[in-house]
Amino acid sequence: MGRIRAAGLDVFEQEPLSPESPLPHMPNVVALPHIGSATHETRTAMAQRAVDNLILALNGQRPISLVNEAAWRAS
Repeated sequence: MGRIRAAGLDVFEQEPLSPESPLPHMPNVVALPHIGSATHETRTAMAQRAVDNLILALNGQRPISLVNEAAWRAS
């Protein structure tokens, strides 16, 4: 069975991360503040997806990245 020898973490179950959390103090863990998507390419793609979703919604079409299906159907 394998072992996790190190981890780079960008998202946590509870945020902000508790000061009592051992994660930031572990030598084999790098805890990042939501910067995993901080590249020019990713942010450009995120902005384009937002625009695409907005255009679809304004035209009465289901957005690509729909989160709340019930709210969409109720509208």
